[in-house]
Amino acid sequence: MTTYDDSNIFAKILRSELPSHKVYEDDNTIVIMDIMPRADGHCLVIPKAASRNMLDIASDDLNAVMATVQKMAHAVVKAFDADGVTIQQFNESAGGQVVFHTHVHVIPRHEGIKMRPPAGDMADQDDLAELAEKLRSVLAD
Repeated sequence: MTTYDDSNIFAKILRSELPSHKVYEDDNTIVIMDIMPRADGHCLVIPKAASRNMLDIASDDLNAVMATVQKMAHAVVKAFDADGVTIQQFNESAGGQVVFHTHVHVIPRHEGIKMRPPAGDMADQDDLAELAEKLRSVLAD
């Protein structure tokens, strides 16, 4: 397995070198909107500690990530009146991973509506800002 590369896009976002639409933050994780969402409200849970994926993340960091994933699953269902939620996590290129910093996709789902293709179109930044605000307001309740 390859080692962690701190020049990945999520490491840069964590260092505030790149912009993002941040939804939530605690001591161990941040949540941002996915810029190529598979559904409206698609967000990413990212550990602050450096790890490549599930194969090298520390147990405490993984526990923190999963607690935030659960919080965000509830939030996307409430914020977007979703019928369900898809949780995705990929490990290494063969497993579908594209950005090599551990992250978990939280995607609100509605009956009868298919997800957009992966790595599809870039979302409109104003739309992402509105969706992020909708999630933040649900989390504030």
